[in-house]
Amino acid sequence: MLAGVPLIGWVIRAALDSGVFDSVWVSTDHAKIAEVAEEFGAQVHRRSPKVSKDSSSSLDAIQEFLRLHKEVDITGNIQATSPCLHPNHLQDATRKIREDGCDSVFSVVRHHHFRWQEVKTGGSVNIKPLNLDPANRPRRQVWDGELCENGSFYFATRELIEKGYLQGGKMAYYEMLPEFSIDIDIDIDWPVAEQRVLRFGYFGKDQLEKVKLLVCNIDGCLTDGQVYLSAGGEELVSWNIRDTAGISMVQEQGVEVCLISSRDCHIHKVLAKKTDCQLEQNAANKMEVLELWKNKKKLSWEQVAYMGNDESDVECLKKAEVSGIPHNASSDTVKAVGYTCRNSAGRGAVCEFTDYILLLSEQARAKSQQKKTLKSVCS
Repeated sequence: MLAGVPLIGWVIRAALDSGVFDSVWVSTDHAKIAEVAEEFGAQVHRRSPKVSKDSSSSLDAIQEFLRLHKEVDITGNIQATSPCLHPNHLQDATRKIREDGCDSVFSVVRHHHFRWQEVKTGGSVNIKPLNLDPANRPRRQVWDGELCENGSFYFATRELIEKGYLQGGKMAYYEMLPEFSIDIDIDIDWPVAEQRVLRFGYFGKDQLEKVKLLVCNIDGCLTDGQVYLSAGGEELVSWNIRDTAGISMVQEQGVEVCLISSRDCHIHKVLAKKTDCQLEQNAANKMEVLELWKNKKKLSWEQVAYMGNDESDVECLKKAEVSGIPHNASSDTVKAVGYTCRNSAGRGAVCEFTDYILLLSEQARAKSQQKKTLKSVCS
């Protein structure tokens, strides 16, 4: 899971929405990966053990696929480890093959790094410059830099691949901006990728709307679901101060927060009062309550966010435009949700989800402002 979405889901979404492919496939021998691929709308090529070894290359798998699919003339090999891919990147690259007659096109990013090579001679180690003259060292601000593969995608014709190449013939590169050029190779790349994809990832075709209402299930989201009894028989629960701070943050940004529970608990009333949230208890049908709140506030589903954790929340999670679950939510909710938190219930999951809502709101405002600016320029 990367920023609440399966890693491979980011690139499948971009590939499907680009509209340039006759079909989108995921090549794998792993049942879970195949399941996720199909959930996101891709077809699955179950590759053979022969091309599924640790030593197998992408080219091996593509050649096997082409032997089974004679109708394919051009392949776009998209790598799941580059999650900031957007549909327009694929559309622009495809034109270079279809309209410019290229045999291969691959993605690059421009770097401005001066490189040196380590030279070992005898028992000593020296270095020599690779891409600069130290006597005439340029300022990096005025230097064109170098083009480096960023690993996002490789397009090639069938003829070239059958010869054993992904790059060759009439070649062209497609330059991606640095913010889109994240590539996950090792563990420390992961947190960087997560922050980058939240800022620059592709979230889908639909225009984002600013969330106006967040409804959160109390037990199993805001609390960890544990109930404690004192010696006097008093019921006790705990919650994380980060989660209540997250609720305050979205409220300050104009998002109304409502709490919902399927049981009656005095502490829930205290919590609702403390967080200044409307509360609905004994909710036998959470969907009915959610729809009532939405209609009363005259909102569309695109303006509603919902956070749940069990089977009783599934319908609400499916209906709300923005949906989230804690890391330890029940398996029933996983396929219904848009964002799966890294944190568990009562351990910062609500705060993490409110951060996600605020980020989406920022993106919605940015897109709206871009649209207004374009309209102003055009007029």
